[in-house]
Amino acid sequence: MRSLPSIIHLDMDAFFASVEQAAKPSLRGKPVIVGGLGGRGVVSTASYEARRFGVHSAMPMAQARRLCPNAAFLAGRFEAYRQVSELVMALLRELSPLVQPLSLDEAFVDLEAGPYGPVLAEAEHGTGERLVLALAEDLRADIERRTGLTASVGAAGSKLMAKIASERAKPDGLVLIEPGEERAVLGPMPVRALPGIGPATEQVLRRAGLNTVAELAEAGEAELVQLLGKAHGAGVHQMSTGLDDRPVVADQDAKSVSVEDTFEVDLADRDRVLREVETLALRCVRRLRGAGRSGRTVVLKVRRFDFSTLTRSETLRGPTDDETVIVETARRLVSQVDITGGVRLLGVGVAQLADYTQEDLFAQAVREEAEAAAAAGAGPEEEPEAAEEEAAVVRRWLPGQDVRHAELGPGWVQGSGVGRVTVRFETPWSGPGRVRTFAVEDPALEPARPLPLREGWPVASGEDADGE
Repeated sequence: MRSLPSIIHLDMDAFFASVEQAAKPSLRGKPVIVGGLGGRGVVSTASYEARRFGVHSAMPMAQARRLCPNAAFLAGRFEAYRQVSELVMALLRELSPLVQPLSLDEAFVDLEAGPYGPVLAEAEHGTGERLVLALAEDLRADIERRTGLTASVGAAGSKLMAKIASERAKPDGLVLIEPGEERAVLGPMPVRALPGIGPATEQVLRRAGLNTVAELAEAGEAELVQLLGKAHGAGVHQMSTGLDDRPVVADQDAKSVSVEDTFEVDLADRDRVLREVETLALRCVRRLRGAGRSGRTVVLKVRRFDFSTLTRSETLRGPTDDETVIVETARRLVSQVDITGGVRLLGVGVAQLADYTQEDLFAQAVREEAEAAAAAGAGPEEEPEAAEEEAAVVRRWLPGQDVRHAELGPGWVQGSGVGRVTVRFETPWSGPGRVRTFAVEDPALEPARPLPLREGWPVASGEDADGE
C-alpha cells in the first residue's frame, strides 16, 4: 500500500453515447441509447439524458424503448470508439509507461513510474497530493480539448480505491482518496461495491447478515473463508479492510473474455440451464464489445452437483462478437454436457481474441432485419439470389452509421425501412444539419469511415475519413 495517492483510474463518461453526441450535433443534450437494436438487443451505454428516464447499461432494449421512447437509438460504431480510445490512451501514456487498459474507455495509470515519479518520491505529502490532482486535472482538460468528451478520474494509493474514487467522481469529476482513509470510505458501502462480489456471493453474505463492507471487515477472515471458500474469502476480507497491493500492469493482452455464475440451488431443468447460458452469453458479448475485441472460440464451463467441472468449446470459421452467433453456439455446447443431478455453476467465454471488425455489426443487422420481417409475417421466401442482393443493401444502413453522399457530403443514418434511408447531413464540428431521404439503392450514397471529433485531427491509419 502506498503513502501517496499515485495510482489514478480514468473512466470516460457514458463513453459510447458521448462519442455519438460529440459526432452528431443534433443529438447533443438529448437522450441517446447505444446497443443492439434487435428483439433481444441490450443497452450498451445510455447518455445521462437517457439515464434520467431509468435507462441503464445491460437493460433489454425493448424496456429502454418503453422508458424513453423519444431517445435516439443507435447501433454501435466501434471504429469511432477505437479511434477516440487510442487518443485517450496515448494521453495516459504521456503520464506513465504503466497504463493498464481495462476496456476502450477505462484504465489505471501508475504515476510513480512516469516522468513525475522522482518529483512525487521526493515531495512532502501535501505537495505530492497537489501534484497528483494537478496532473489529473490537466489530463481531463487535455481529453476534453482533443475529443470534446468528459472523463472522471479517481486517485488513491491502490487500484481498488482509485476505481472507487472514479465512481464517486462521476460524471465529469475528480476525487482523491487519501491513503489511510480506505476503511472510512469503504465501510458504509454495500458489499457489491467490492470487485469479485456478484449476485450469488451477495446472497450468501446477506443470508449471513453481512450487508456492508464494514460488516465484512468485522466478520473476520475465518468467517468469510467458511462462507466463500479459502481463496475468495481471504481476498474479500483483505479488500474489505482496504488492502490492495495489486500493481498496475501495462499492455495486458487478454487471451479470453468470460463470465460465470454460481447458483444457490443446483439447476436440473435443461430449459432453465439454456436460459441461464443465453444470459451469460449476452453478458460475455457486452464485455467483449466493451474491450473492442472479437473472438473465434466459444467456451462453455459447467460445474456439476458433485463439483466436477467440464468444459466444451467450438471454434468458429472466423472471429465475431455477434450475440446471435455466440448465444446459439453456447446453446449447442450445452447439448454435449450431461446435467443429470444438477448444475451449480455455469460459465460462457470467448477465446482466440482478435480486434473488432465492423463487418460483425453488419452481419448482425442483416439477421435482425430478417427476424423483424419474420415476426411481422413477411411473405414467401425469395429466391436465394434476390435475397442476397437485398441483404447487401440492407446491411449498409444502420441507425447512427457514417455515410457520405456524392453531392451533399458526410452525414449519418437516422433510420431506414420500406426501401428508404433517412440521412442527417452534419459533422462533429458543424451545427445541426439537414435531413434528407433517399432510396436505399441510391448509388450516390455510400458507407464512410468516422470523422474525427475535432476538425483537423487525423483519423486512424492516416487515412481520410471516407477511406481515400
